[in-house]
Amino acid sequence: MIMFFLVGLLVHVIFFISIFDIYFTSPLVHGMAPQVSPLPPPASRLLLVVADGLRADSLYKPDANGSTRAPYLRSVMEETGSWGVSHTRVPTESRPGHVALIAGFYEDVSAVAKGWKENPVEFDSVFNESRHTWCWGSPDILPMFAKGASGDHVYTYTYPAEREDFASTDASRLDTWVFDEVKSFLQSARVNSSLMSSLQKDQNVFFLHLLGIDTNGHAHRPMSQEYLENIRLVDSGVKELVSMVEDLFDNDGRTAYVFTSDHGMTNWGSHGAGHPSETLTPLLVWGAGVHTAQRVTEPQKYSDGYLQEWQLEGLRRVDVNQADIAPLMSSLIGVPIPLNSVGVLPLQYLNNSDQFKAESMYSNAIQILEQFKVKMAQKKETTLSFLFTPYQLLTESRQAEFINKARVLIQLEEYEEVSGKTLWWMGVGATLLIGMFLIIQRSPVTYYIYCLLPVPVWYSQAIWQEHKALVKYFRSLSWVLSMLLTVCAYVPTSTHSSLQLKQGLPLLNQMISWTTLGSSLFVPLLSSTRLFHRLLSIFLSLTATYLLLSTGSEALFPPVLSWLMFVWINIEQEAMLSQGISGRQELSTLDFSENIDITKIRQLKLDDIRRSYFFVSFSLVTLFDPASVYCFLTVFNPFIMGGLMMWKVPHPTHKHTHTTMSYHMKVHYLVDSGMLHFFFLVQDYGSWLDIGTSISHYVIVMSMTIFLMLLSLMTHILTSRRVSLWRTRKMHFP
Repeated sequence: MIMFFLVGLLVHVIFFISIFDIYFTSPLVHGMAPQVSPLPPPASRLLLVVADGLRADSLYKPDANGSTRAPYLRSVMEETGSWGVSHTRVPTESRPGHVALIAGFYEDVSAVAKGWKENPVEFDSVFNESRHTWCWGSPDILPMFAKGASGDHVYTYTYPAEREDFASTDASRLDTWVFDEVKSFLQSARVNSSLMSSLQKDQNVFFLHLLGIDTNGHAHRPMSQEYLENIRLVDSGVKELVSMVEDLFDNDGRTAYVFTSDHGMTNWGSHGAGHPSETLTPLLVWGAGVHTAQRVTEPQKYSDGYLQEWQLEGLRRVDVNQADIAPLMSSLIGVPIPLNSVGVLPLQYLNNSDQFKAESMYSNAIQILEQFKVKMAQKKETTLSFLFTPYQLLTESRQAEFINKARVLIQLEEYEEVSGKTLWWMGVGATLLIGMFLIIQRSPVTYYIYCLLPVPVWYSQAIWQEHKALVKYFRSLSWVLSMLLTVCAYVPTSTHSSLQLKQGLPLLNQMISWTTLGSSLFVPLLSSTRLFHRLLSIFLSLTATYLLLSTGSEALFPPVLSWLMFVWINIEQEAMLSQGISGRQELSTLDFSENIDITKIRQLKLDDIRRSYFFVSFSLVTLFDPASVYCFLTVFNPFIMGGLMMWKVPHPTHKHTHTTMSYHMKVHYLVDSGMLHFFFLVQDYGSWLDIGTSISHYVIVMSMTIFLMLLSLMTHILTSRRVSLWRTRKMHFP
C-alpha cells in the first residue's frame, strides 16, 4: 500500500509540474537583429515618470468644484503636449505593467515559476538599448531592468523594502524620497564633471517609479483624501523636476517627457483584473519630437463618454495600447525598439517629418516580423517536416472525444486478463516506440517523462487488481481554547481600528496571531481522545487561526461546516452495525481509540461523499485580499502573504471527517477523468486571478485522491493520539 501511495504521489506531482512546462513556458525568443531608424532622432534624452496605481479618471476628472488636482499636468495637456489613455492588459499588476511600458511585451506567463515576482527570462528593453539609464524608486521594480541589461549602464537607486508598508501613516513619502534623490542627483552633476559629461550624451533615460499613489490606494482606497493628495504631490514634484532638467541642459529643447501609469485601481483598492478602473491609465507626452496640444472642434471618435466627464472635448485624445509606449520612447531618442516588443508606434504623438515616421514604422514592422521568423525556425527544427502544421485550437468536440477515451482507459474492471509476460513485452514495445519518436524529434527531457510515464503506470495498474483503502475514523476542550477563540475574534477588530487610525499593526496582536498559528495543530493533541472533546478542541483551535485570517462574514464558514459535520457523525452513529457498540450509545462516550470500523456503514452513498467533498474544496477558493493577513504583517511580502492564504484555504477541511473510505478507488477514477477535463481548461492568459483559478481547479481535482489519503492520516493523528506534558495522579476521563 505504501508503494502504491508513493507511485501515485510521484505521478500526480509530475502531472502538476507538466502544466507549467506545457502552458507556462516563456513566449520570448532570442536571436533577432535590432532595428532602428537611420534618421537622427528628435530628442537626446528621455524622462519617464510612472505613477504606480494612478487611474486615468483620478488624474483627468476635475474635482467637485470644477478645479483640477494636477494643475501642471493639466497645463501640459492644454498647451505643450499630447495626451490620451493607455489601455493596459490583464493582469493589471506592477511588474507586467512596467515590462509592457519599457520592454513592449505583455505578461510572460513563465513568471509564475518566480511567484510573479520577476521575469525569469532575460528580455530587451528601452533601458537596455539606451546609452545610460538612471532609475529611482521601488526595490520591487527597478532591479528587474538592471538585471536583464547588458553591461553596467543601468543604475538603480531604491529605498528599503520595509518602507512599502500598507499601515504607513503617509505613503506619499515614498514619492517624496524619489523626487529628493533625483534633485540631489541633478545638483551633484553641476560639480561632477564626469557625471555631467555622461548626462550630456545622447540616448540617455531617466526613470522615476512613484509608488505612493498605489500604496495609498490599497490602504485608503482611490477616493480617499490620501490618494488624491498624493496626486497633487506628484504633480508639483514633476513640475519642479522638469524645471531643473531644462535648467541643467540650458533649455536646449532636446528632452522628451513621458508621464503614465502601470495600472489603475478599483474603488475598493485592488487591481489585477480587467475592470476599466484598472485598465485605463493616463498618458501624457511632451517635449522634443512630440506634438503640442491640438484643439478640435468636431466630435472625436471615442464614444465612452469620458471626454465630456473629464471636460476635455476640445483637446485631441490619442489612445494607445500600453506596449505601444516602448516603440514611442525608442523612436524619440533613436535607440532600437526592444527586440521582444509587440507594440505599434503611435504616429499621432510624433511631431516630425513624414520620412522619419515612415522609417520608424518600417523599423517597427521589421522588428515584429523578426520575432515571427525566429519562432517559426525554432518550431521547424524540432518537428518532423510532415508534422509541421499551423497551430489549431482544440475544439470542444475533440476535448470530449479525448476525455471519453481516457475514461475508458482508467476503468480497470473492463480490462481483459492478459498474462504478465505479455503485458511486460507490450510495455517494452511501447517504450521503445515512443522513445525512438522523441529522439527523432529532438524533444526536451521533460517530453520523455510525460510520454513514457503512462507505460509503467498502465503496467502496474494492470497487475494490481485489488487495493485496500486507508480507513480511519475522524476523532475535546478546556476553557483555555474558548478564551483563545474569543481573543482571536477580537484581534482582527483591534488591528483594523489601529490601521484606520494610522497607528500601524500592534505588536501584541502580531505576537498573538503568529503564536496561535504555530500552535493550532499541536494544541488538540493535549485534549482527551473522547469523540466530543477532541472534535471540539480541533474546531476551537483551527477556527482561532481562521478568524485571524478572515475579513468579514467568511468567519461564519467554520462553525457552519463544523455543525454540518457534527450532524453527519450523528447520522453515521445511527447507521452503525454491531461493532462492539450498543445500539444507541451516546456520541459523547465514544472514543477514537476504540478503532471503530466505519467501512461497514452502509447508508451513505458515493454521491453524498462527492458532493460534500467538492463543497468543502471549492467553496474555500477565495479572492486574495491583503487585508486578510494584516493581523500577521502589513509590510508587503508576497510569499509570506501567499503562504498564509494557502494555509487559510484548506484550514476547515482539517475538521472534515472521513466516513466511507471504502469508496476511495471509485472516487480516484472519477477524479482522474475530471483531471483530464480540467487540464484543457488551464489558462495562461487573463488576470492572475483567472490564471490562478484555472490552475487551482486542475490541482484540486488532480490531487484529490492523495489529499484524501493524507487527510485521513492527519485526522488519525489529531483524533487518536494524545500528548501528556506532565503526569497527573487523577484523571476524570481518558
